[in-house]
Amino acid sequence: MSELTEYERRLREAGLRLTEPRRVILRILDEAADHPDATEIFQRAVKKDARISLATVYRTLKMLEETGVVERHAFEGGPARFEQADGEHHDHLIDVETGDVIEFTSPRIEELQKAIAEELGYEIVDHRLELYGRKIR
Repeated sequence: MSELTEYERRLREAGLRLTEPRRVILRILDEAADHPDATEIFQRAVKKDARISLATVYRTLKMLEETGVVERHAFEGGPARFEQADGEHHDHLIDVETGDVIEFTSPRIEELQKAIAEELGYEIVDHRLELYGRKIR
């Protein structure tokens, strides 16, 4: 099943249609190598369909977040950024000088988090890890 077909199924289950503006925005997120904010998504969207407004982008992102299709990240010191919610689990390192967001995975960190939770009598059901750093020169 293609990504857009899966999104269409999820939206239909929520009683929504995959309209052309929604399709354009989902494609932008699917093709994004970064974590764009709403304005960046809008700028990319109007290149594909000039009829899409910034208000449409905001409404669509809110709806996609509510249906679990996209994740919203409120990284410190910047606008909310978005990515598809169906990817592999990963954490984020945010460059405090450039605002770049680097995705990474670390089995050691995952194991340590699990061990800490167990020591405290908990089972992790979800988590987000954001590291803020400056490139070592």
